[in-house]
Amino acid sequence: MVAIYVALIVAGRRTFDSVPTTLKPAVKEELEALGLSTDGAPLA
Repeated sequence: MVAIYVALIVAGRRTFDSVPTTLKPAVKEELEALGLSTDGAPLA
């Protein structure tokens, strides 16, 4: 499920706020590992 939410955030189809609370830490970690912020934009 984490990978699905990450893909949806990157595609702009979901926001980080729509991620279930239990998955937020893992989704945030995965986005950061990809060099992305929680809104799917590249980290500066």
